[in-house]
Amino acid sequence: MRSTSRRPLLVACAFALAGCLGEDDPYADEEMVENEPDYGGWLGNADHPGTVDRTGEGETGVEVGAGRDGLAFFPTAIRVDRGTTVVWEWTGAGGRHNVVEREGTFESDQTGEAGHTFEHKFEAEGRYAYICTPHERQGMKGAVDVV
Repeated sequence: MRSTSRRPLLVACAFALAGCLGEDDPYADEEMVENEPDYGGWLGNADHPGTVDRTGEGETGVEVGAGRDGLAFFPTAIRVDRGTTVVWEWTGAGGRHNVVEREGTFESDQTGEAGHTFEHKFEAEGRYAYICTPHERQGMKGAVDVV
């Protein structure tokens, strides 16, 4: 009697599923910082898997209106060097958004226009916490850790 093994099929399914899961994780290709900054609970209700390392770049970007529902910043938190310019770019998803630093260091206009950009050059070390004011309760928060 001949026996048929299901092992090759199971292995193929496992690899296919793993490939699908990787596409759903926008942080899969990002380099995370080793020592996570203390944001004092600021990102507690935001989708925050860790701080993305963007040091060594003179300019870097953050998506506004990211995530499945368009109510997130991507990445949620980044680490940059002093002198780095961060450019927030609107995806057009999730309605009208803005970028407002909680201490008033920077503030963008509110818009839902895809491709709209706002930029800020970070000259001083520190942690900068920001929100989208219309969607703060939904957890649309972000942070920039300047070293």
